[in-house]
Amino acid sequence: MVSQHGILYAVHLVTNQFGNLVAKVCECLLRDGALPIHAIVRRTELSPAKVKNSLLVLIQHNCAQAFILEESVSGEDAGEPGKAHTQYIALFVNILHRVRFSKFLDVVSKELGGSCGELFRGLLEHGRLTVKQIVDRADANAKESTKTVQEDLHKLVMAHYVECCPAPEPLVPPPDPDAKKRAKSSKVLVESLTLEQRVMAVAMPSSMRRFSFVPNTDQIADDQQNVNQPPTKDVGQKRKLHDLESDPALEEEAECNWRANFEELLRRLRHKACVDTIKVRFDDVAATVLSAMLAASRAEENKVKTANSVPLSLDTIYEEVVKNEKNHSMTFDHVRTCLEELSSPPAFVKTDDESYSIDFAQIVEAAQSEEIESIILKRYGEAAYKIFRLLFRVGRLMETDKIADTIFAEKKETSKTLYKLWQDGYLLMEKLVMGGTATGPSYGGSSFILWKVNKRLLWGTVVDEMFHAAFNLNQRLTHEIDQNKEVILNLPPDKREGPDKQKFDRLRNVRLLIHSSLMKLDDVIMLFHDF
Repeated sequence: MVSQHGILYAVHLVTNQFGNLVAKVCECLLRDGALPIHAIVRRTELSPAKVKNSLLVLIQHNCAQAFILEESVSGEDAGEPGKAHTQYIALFVNILHRVRFSKFLDVVSKELGGSCGELFRGLLEHGRLTVKQIVDRADANAKESTKTVQEDLHKLVMAHYVECCPAPEPLVPPPDPDAKKRAKSSKVLVESLTLEQRVMAVAMPSSMRRFSFVPNTDQIADDQQNVNQPPTKDVGQKRKLHDLESDPALEEEAECNWRANFEELLRRLRHKACVDTIKVRFDDVAATVLSAMLAASRAEENKVKTANSVPLSLDTIYEEVVKNEKNHSMTFDHVRTCLEELSSPPAFVKTDDESYSIDFAQIVEAAQSEEIESIILKRYGEAAYKIFRLLFRVGRLMETDKIADTIFAEKKETSKTLYKLWQDGYLLMEKLVMGGTATGPSYGGSSFILWKVNKRLLWGTVVDEMFHAAFNLNQRLTHEIDQNKEVILNLPPDKREGPDKQKFDRLRNVRLLIHSSLMKLDDVIMLFHDF
């Protein structure tokens, strides 16, 4: 369930990039969940044509997904009885990813080079494109040949940075009615999938189709002989059927639009965050060894929130370490010693019969705890920091007197701080009555106030605060730009003098500061929401 501040933030992002009309439809889907088009029309009070165009924009840019649910729609949103209707659902996480485009582009450019980065930029800008449209875009920019573009696309697909788009209207089966009963009878806690997760699981093509692309320059309609001619179709226009009748293989390729694979990109950012955490806690050598383990086990990961990597032998890890020329001076014993340090409590690397695996969950939790402790230290002071750190590490209920004795503080001040943290959602409080009657502890009994950190609730509190802060910063940036529109639009750079130049310089500095703050806030949001 998306929080109110999360919805406000997402709607603001859509408004800035696609306008108020598309944002209104997006907000309707975020607040009310999956809806058929006639229900969206009724709720937004927009014309069917405007709603349809807005949905097409959201789908084109991977911010919404159409699907058909295998159950009749009930209530006032129902159409004809027993008839399946196409419904639309907003993809909240994909909307958030639009802030991270610069981070994604940096990952791709550093690994695969500038030409792949430029091709990938086009997919981020246009949402989804066919191979023909990608080639036309390169021709329009007069930067790369058709063969080079296809080779770059092949590299991106093989690296899983680009994927074939999901099915346009998948048929989603209803949830298993016996699943809840099995979950209750089982001792293992299994989280049920949300509707968005169920839809995307059905919509995504098989792994073979999702990451399958073979460069074939001869089958492109506009061949090298026409390279000097202007493109006959605009970027974003679909290929016509008569262009595809000559070859079934090209016809199958035309059915697949290509888009950025946010899942793989998010996994790479998660890896980077893990390496940064280890570098701060240990040193550069430990970070190098962890990077080698990530590179060796990356192909075996199949989801972003992987708890542990696959086991790796010491030989495999060492071979990966020395692949980099900078690490040729590292010895076998040096790597083994480093792994022993990483496997000491709290163990960030698990060991089992001379094999080693990364404990992603432990590393991410360490980074999360450090971030929250930093927030509490700045907001509430050192006493609150000590209390939270104690409760977070103990992981169980503790009584007020016990907490005060442990951190060597007065009970009265400790109690005040505990209540303040509880009111702001950082702690969970429970009252324990012992030895009393049903009338209350005053009849011979006593009561104790117990405190603990509920990580699941706390993560939601922190993410909601970050959404709120990001929304406020975006509002501030919009306000600053509106206040200085005359300086930006009406005065060319060579005529900005005196007070006008000072206003422009101030606005530039404010924008840089706000953008920097937004990037840091997004790092925290990813840490608690996506990692």
